[in-house]
Amino acid sequence: MLLTPDQLRRHFQERGLKFTSPRYAIYRALAGSTEHPSVEDLYSTVKKTYPTLSMNTVYNTLESLKEIGIASEISLWHDKARFDANQDPHHHLVCLRCKKIEDLYDNTLDRLVLSPKAKHRYRITGHRVEFHGYCSDCKPKMNKPQKRRLAPWLKKD
Repeated sequence: MLLTPDQLRRHFQERGLKFTSPRYAIYRALAGSTEHPSVEDLYSTVKKTYPTLSMNTVYNTLESLKEIGIASEISLWHDKARFDANQDPHHHLVCLRCKKIEDLYDNTLDRLVLSPKAKHRYRITGHRVEFHGYCSDCKPKMNKPQKRRLAPWLKKD
């Protein structure tokens, strides 16, 4: 669900944060994407409309959106963080080759519970399951034998 500028302004003001048009544009770009964009992706998208936008503004806005609870960060093995404005309960399918992330809705995963021993050690506030594999675009490429390429100076004449 895309928040209106007034709704987002209220969220920001309730937390003493400044609301600006570029911040709304960053939120709109994130909420309008199913690609789980990175900071760099959002920067490239929004900079077209706001040429003076800084990367720092994107970072700060994403931190604010996370703080407000309308965005979450998905870190894939400390590669580059990706972001999601979809706050409905869902999980992810992650392609190991192209790094595509797809939303996965599965009620059985929503009902996962920890063992009493593990539950005792933590105060659980939520969970997210990630399945790792190869998407339909990359799966066929994984079955093809890789051609071994020689450096140009090693090629035979």
